[in-house]
Amino acid sequence: MKILKNIFFSIFILFILTNSSWSKSASEFISTLSMEASKILSSKLSDDEKILRLKKIGEKSVDIRGVGLYTLGKYRKTLNDEQKKQYEELFKDYFLKSFSGRLVGYSDAKIAVLSEEIKNEKYTIVYSKLIGTSERPEVKIDWRVYTKDPGNLLIRDLIIEGLSLARTQKEEFNSIIANNDGSIEALFESLNKFLEN
Repeated sequence: MKILKNIFFSIFILFILTNSSWSKSASEFISTLSMEASKILSSKLSDDEKILRLKKIGEKSVDIRGVGLYTLGKYRKTLNDEQKKQYEELFKDYFLKSFSGRLVGYSDAKIAVLSEEIKNEKYTIVYSKLIGTSERPEVKIDWRVYTKDPGNLLIRDLIIEGLSLARTQKEEFNSIIANNDGSIEALFESLNKFLEN
């Protein structure tokens, strides 16, 4: 009985330590990214250089392919291999341009990581806030971090003031396709127009 208790205790401690490392890793991951982005935004670099560096952060920290497929919803099953490849390339360019373009205007952006919640072995939610200033209010930001591979954490979604960006994008894309008789080409055209501006 004592041996069983010791085994149980060892497993329990290992479980706590493992979960703590997941949680800590996710929090540190978001903290590091936030500080990196903040440093770029507050620098004296040109907007073009800031955008270039922000895009690099997005490429290495966001599961762009996964988010892109999610935003297609039921329509992703209708794509052939060529359309799927075309969409993935378009969505990556679209995401990085949108991501960097929105951020570049925040020269004094500072994000404070508050806590985290381990949902399961694949996902951790990191809770944070964009610190308010005299010009803008505080904003609540939750990060959905994919933690299946501890050596390669990736962001799967941002929930800003309770609104999921991935879900919002999915609704927008699905609306474009549905309003054009289910044509994926209509979405491609819309993404290309955005990229040309």
